[in-house]
Amino acid sequence: MRGDILEASAVSQEGHIPSAFSVLEMIYSIYCGNWNIDNKVKFDFVLSKGHASLALYAVLEEAKFIGGEWKVNFANFDSDYGGHPDSNKIPGVCASTGSLGHGLPFALGKAMASRVSKDGKKVYCLIGDGEMNEGTIWESLLLASHHNVHELVVLVDLNHSSDRALALGDVKAKFEAFGYQCVEVDGNDLRQIDEALEMSKSNTLTAILGYTIKGFGLKAMENNPAWHHLSPKSDQVNELKIDLI
Repeated sequence: MRGDILEASAVSQEGHIPSAFSVLEMIYSIYCGNWNIDNKVKFDFVLSKGHASLALYAVLEEAKFIGGEWKVNFANFDSDYGGHPDSNKIPGVCASTGSLGHGLPFALGKAMASRVSKDGKKVYCLIGDGEMNEGTIWESLLLASHHNVHELVVLVDLNHSSDRALALGDVKAKFEAFGYQCVEVDGNDLRQIDEALEMSKSNTLTAILGYTIKGFGLKAMENNPAWHHLSPKSDQVNELKIDLI
């Protein structure tokens, strides 16, 4: 899937590859992991850090929601597959996101609606540590805690990319102060994520804290700010693929 992400970005000369590589395992685990291999858990997924859409599209193809057309149409004019996901155009996407800090409030609303309708759905929301500088994140956590909205499961991409601006400090302690059960995992390890998602089936407020590496899987991109919004040229793709983990 990382190879597909490189190809799509090279074609369009758009996309945030390191952000996508950071969260790929977490998104894959939600849609395709063993924790829900029997599909008994009905869920919606909200990618609050919408600029990591390349990872979402790669997983949606793997999960058979979409075909491979996204790789040649990504971020093209009038394409369904924009730099941020569009719920009106893409199967398997329940929220149009991109404006940071807004995905979690939306996910909370869906989770509360699920409780009212008694449809048994879980809502999984993946947020970035950078967008945790937004006040809407903490307002949503406070409201979810107050009403014990265990239908909402928060996943955090802790790649520390925001530390240059405003460090978050002890994220686990902050979530626990809001009454959350925190499950700490290597956010680039499928087995650990799968086990955490299994735990999230309980009726307990749960936050999965994924410690990740921005650009994981490609040494040239790992924790390298120069690649934040840089796309490879077409003639670089094969060389980069060779270096993929």
